[in-house]
Amino acid sequence: MYSISLTKVVEKMKLVSLIPEINTDEIMVADPDINRPAVQFAGFFEHFDAARIQVCGNVEHAYLTNMHTVEENQATLEKFFSYQFPCLIFCRDIEPEPYILEIAKKHGVPVYSCSKSTSNFVAEIVRWLHVELAPRISIHAVLVDVYGEGILIMGESGIGKSEAAIELIKRGHRLVSDDVVEIKKVSDDTLIGSAPSVTRHFIELRGIGIIDVKTLFGIECVEMTHSIDLVIKLEEWSKDTEYDRMGLEDQYTEFLGNKVVSHSLPIRPGRNLAVIVEAAAVNHRQKKMGYNAALELQNRVTKNMMGELED
Repeated sequence: MYSISLTKVVEKMKLVSLIPEINTDEIMVADPDINRPAVQFAGFFEHFDAARIQVCGNVEHAYLTNMHTVEENQATLEKFFSYQFPCLIFCRDIEPEPYILEIAKKHGVPVYSCSKSTSNFVAEIVRWLHVELAPRISIHAVLVDVYGEGILIMGESGIGKSEAAIELIKRGHRLVSDDVVEIKKVSDDTLIGSAPSVTRHFIELRGIGIIDVKTLFGIECVEMTHSIDLVIKLEEWSKDTEYDRMGLEDQYTEFLGNKVVSHSLPIRPGRNLAVIVEAAAVNHRQKKMGYNAALELQNRVTKNMMGELED
């Protein structure tokens, strides 16, 4: 389970603190979802998820102020804030009643306000939190953006991953990460790769050392993050290994439960890896757009054979 400090959430969402004396650096947010506490304000706390940020809009605030007396609300809010959730946020610049802030301060729960509409704010913060708190792993690989496709190049140390990345950069493509790639699962369909902050924009070339891609080739040759669309595994060529020559059936590599299309490329002297990676990227885009060259060839061969049989 990953978590971030509430301070980071406040800075990202540009929230205005209504109880500034509460220190938010040690309050951690671990749940990427949001709760709108309408039923809690009505006094129903069964299944209340207190790990979530609570967001109050016009509906919740109107119910709280119009349906009960102040004494009834105070009793409900005492129980509500006793759950010690990360914070309560009022949208649409709603100004909560002083007794709400007093009870929140008593229980050490920060209260904030923002000017955005409730629906837009909830959509924005949920999307951001799901990225920030996504499950993640770090792997030994290189991630490059080739024609808009995120290509993850894997293989043993010294096999030529970084050299292939340099050649791709010289051909106008972009480096995301060399040596270590941090992979986040932001949805069941999407994996996002990035570089650790320490090694970002650097490449290690054996025999030369460390080079700074951003400084050497320009800012247009680097990228902070990119989706992982295709995996290319580099391996030493072996005459005893049977390699796929048609590509009729996709192979997959799994990360964090998500499957990514994968190709194994045998390495031999004289093979231009950058050109092969470019071809793989374009071919992958064609498949996503509905055209499969291998199937097209198979159909042509089948039609040709059927024609010969009819003759």
